[in-house]
Amino acid sequence: MTRPMNVLLWIVQALLALMYFAGGAYKIFSFGELAKMPAGAALPQGAWVAIGLLEMVGAFLLIVPAATRWKPMLTPIAAAVLAVESFTLAILYARYSLEIAATNPLIWAVVLGALAAFVAYGRSAGRP
Repeated sequence: MTRPMNVLLWIVQALLALMYFAGGAYKIFSFGELAKMPAGAALPQGAWVAIGLLEMVGAFLLIVPAATRWKPMLTPIAAAVLAVESFTLAILYARYSLEIAATNPLIWAVVLGALAAFVAYGRSAGRP
């Protein structure tokens, strides 16, 4: 893997880790706010807590295994799981979101999912 691609992947991984960790914490600790949104009310609180935990663990696995070189294949696996989770949430948001705006979670879910898929591919295909 070339050095510029490795640097780009690390930058994207760090940003994704921050976004997924914050998003996971929001889903776990701010269900009252989340339930006010149409898509938020579509799932019970337990489902949102499980999704939030998945995101927080995934954020941890985006950084730690690759940085410590302990089981580094966990990083692309975590990125792939987060991509699938984001695209699944995008379907949920598309079903319940009526307007397209910069604050629409559908847009963010698609962008984060695409970036997570990029990391999953880059970290798995970049190995000889």
